[in-house]
Amino acid sequence: MPLDRIDFEIIGALQNNARLSNKELAARAGLAPSSCLERVRALQRAGVLKGAHAEVSGGALGIGLESLVAVRLVKHAKETFRRLYAHLLSLPEVLAIFHVSGVNDLQVHVAVRDIDHLRDLIVEKFAGRAEVDHCETAVIFGLHRKHRWPCYAPVTPPSSSRRRERAARRRSP
Repeated sequence: MPLDRIDFEIIGALQNNARLSNKELAARAGLAPSSCLERVRALQRAGVLKGAHAEVSGGALGIGLESLVAVRLVKHAKETFRRLYAHLLSLPEVLAIFHVSGVNDLQVHVAVRDIDHLRDLIVEKFAGRAEVDHCETAVIFGLHRKHRWPCYAPVTPPSSSRRRERAARRRSP
């Protein structure tokens, strides 16, 4: 789906605050609320907007420690990856899995209660798997995440119907 300047404005505004009302979002994008709603729905249908999430304090959920677990596989085969991914994604402690280059094959972001929970998770749910050759953990002391993606996509000019819509709005009192 080619995106124009208005689509990027909508995406940027929602990345900063996914709880904006349609009316607020329309005002920021310079659209009528009905047009804005249709654009948001089109971005959702196209898979550009994948969802909106609440950021929750890990401490409030009893999470005292986060870690990255580097995993090296015994064998690089599609079925090996498939089995291990399915297993890891089934674990409530696993937040994200990154398939990476380098000595290790995966970096797995986990959230646990404490260091004992981390040790048990690695020993019982990671290292004991037939697909796994080696695990290495790195405790996360701090995490600072941006919620806005950089934009490298080309901006397409607005379609003629969109230009007519904006021109009509400017003419109306």
